[in-house]
Amino acid sequence: MKLSRPVSWFLLAFGVWSWVIWITFVKNLVKDGSGLAFDDAGDPTAYFWVHLLLAVVSFVLGTVIGAIGLRALRALRRMS
Repeated sequence: MKLSRPVSWFLLAFGVWSWVIWITFVKNLVKDGSGLAFDDAGDPTAYFWVHLLLAVVSFVLGTVIGAIGLRALRALRRMS
């Protein structure tokens, strides 16, 4: 399948955006002082593990989607 240049750039931007957003989220999750992510003993709660899992899945999907966009852009450049 051949992707257009705008779609390829969108996919690459989505991949980068996913990493920026979720890295920021994980940093904030680790520093959480509200009691949601860590209990009184300092142990991670279910909230922490669920949101960490969401972040990991988003990293993987962002990487895959961004890689598709990058490969499509490289293929378009070779065709030009």
